[in-house]
Amino acid sequence: MTDTPAYVPPKVWTWNKENGGQFANINRPIAGPTHDKELPVGRHPLQLYSLATPNGVKATVMLEELLALGHKGAEYDAWLIKIGNGDQFGSGFVDISPNSKIPALMDRSGPEPIRVFESGSILVYLAEKFGAFLPKDIKTRTEAMSWLFWQMGSAPYLGGGFGHFYAYAPTKIEYAIDRFAMETKRQLDVLDRRLADNEYLAGNEYTIADIAVWPWYGALAKGLVYGAGEFLSVQDYKNVQRWTDQIAKRPAVKRGRMVNRVSGDPASQLHERHDASDFETKTQDKIEAAAS
Repeated sequence: MTDTPAYVPPKVWTWNKENGGQFANINRPIAGPTHDKELPVGRHPLQLYSLATPNGVKATVMLEELLALGHKGAEYDAWLIKIGNGDQFGSGFVDISPNSKIPALMDRSGPEPIRVFESGSILVYLAEKFGAFLPKDIKTRTEAMSWLFWQMGSAPYLGGGFGHFYAYAPTKIEYAIDRFAMETKRQLDVLDRRLADNEYLAGNEYTIADIAVWPWYGALAKGLVYGAGEFLSVQDYKNVQRWTDQIAKRPAVKRGRMVNRVSGDPASQLHERHDASDFETKTQDKIEAAAS
């Protein structure tokens, strides 16, 4: 038995083969569209193009929370973008999101449409547009924004780092898994310490910081992503568990998690959302029953 030779990077990297793993078919080293495809437009001013990944859930939870507060202008159409099929590389989607990442939002309520891409930007845009979930006093607002940006900077280590090497990479690499498991547990400890003395991340008020962090770290705390709950001993982070459970009970969060979802219990999947009544009539279990 011979040892596998150590990889020596070339002087100039070239893309001459797929890198393997679950998402190899959609990974490429260039940007821009791969095909022409216009996006559908519904009847509401806000048009969301997304998928119920953690980043996608941020946007739908925010919109449902705004509607729950009575902001009728937050009514929206949510269109499904199947990233596994490469929908994010269609020309219409790239026009809104040049980075080809979900979610992407078009606000058609004004004289000219406004595009908003990147999940954190969408949360801030909606919070400022409707005056909700972003405190007005400078101290609490800054705290909320700091935790929002913490999530934007930290989650790539969780998803693209730990999640990729632990769950999706074609081979298990001990160094990579150990490196990103250490960082993920450090991040959970950061959250746990903050939540030991605070009901929510910005203090006593539920804000866009919680809406941003919960889809990633709440799912991780409940063992719902990467099959890594036991591996990371997520039950040890008691304050994160308390906060996760508290947010999960919110009716708007329950609805937001369903929108653009294509996996799990069919009753929890609402592939597209165009009206509040869709939650009662158009979940996937009802669509499948009607078709059988």
